[in-house]
Amino acid sequence: MSVGRRLVRAASLGAALGLWQLLTSLDVNLWLRFEQFPTVGEVASAFADRLGTGPYWEDLGHSLRRIVVGFLLAAVLGVAVGTAIARSRWAADLLGPLVEVARPVPAIALVPVAILLLPTNEQGIVFITFAAAFFPVVVSTRHAVRALTPVWEEAVSTMGGGRLRVLFSVVLPGSLPGIFGGLSVGIGVSWICVISAEMISGEYGVGYRTWQDYTIVDYPGVFVGMATIGGLGWLTSTAVELLGRRATAWLPRPAARPVVGARRPAFRGAGRAPVGTGTAPAAGPAPAVTPVPRKEPVS
Repeated sequence: MSVGRRLVRAASLGAALGLWQLLTSLDVNLWLRFEQFPTVGEVASAFADRLGTGPYWEDLGHSLRRIVVGFLLAAVLGVAVGTAIARSRWAADLLGPLVEVARPVPAIALVPVAILLLPTNEQGIVFITFAAAFFPVVVSTRHAVRALTPVWEEAVSTMGGGRLRVLFSVVLPGSLPGIFGGLSVGIGVSWICVISAEMISGEYGVGYRTWQDYTIVDYPGVFVGMATIGGLGWLTSTAVELLGRRATAWLPRPAARPVVGARRPAFRGAGRAPVGTGTAPAAGPAPAVTPVPRKEPVS
């Protein structure tokens, strides 16, 4: 990324913070009520105080552990189930209807199921995190595998490759872009659901602490929790995207777009003879173009 684009992004964030500070410091109360909002300075001061406390880092560790465990389970099982549904008729008939029925159910609606099914709240929150990321990964994997060109599989089979060789040499590498697209969506949905689950049934975590700050009317603390959630979500999503770029580095990348207004380089082959002919183009005036008579409209 160029320096100019980085400056534009930093300026965009700075402008948003400046507008926030202006509206809250002036206690603007039009249609939106900003008089109860904490200012940027108050949130920054509360954030600096939280950084020096142990409970803040303990909550951070609890939330990250739940995300990592649930997301890894969803990634492994989601890719396996999605590939099986796309490749096997039996798997599509047995697992496909179950996935389609359970997929529209919001993961946060599974909190009562997790409480009844699992012995501890910790396992229930991990289960909700897993359910949130599982279905996006399954759907993206299924579509990516079905979209593969059959020629690649036929080429490997013609050369004597078995089903496992086709799976690990053609199917999984060829569907990696679609799989990582589902993983990127899944990690974002996982953060939404793990924070909600921590608010409802958690004992520790960023979501639990944010809800506690709201109950005691500590609004700067609430915004500290929101900023922490946003930062953690951005870091984990960036990590998934970087891993996807490394895993698909063998794929061709689109060429960079030319800068608007930049001068295009002249075509160096103009006026030259084709390679191997040994003759130069005949010099002379350009052929005349016969004008086409203009038709008059029919009255």
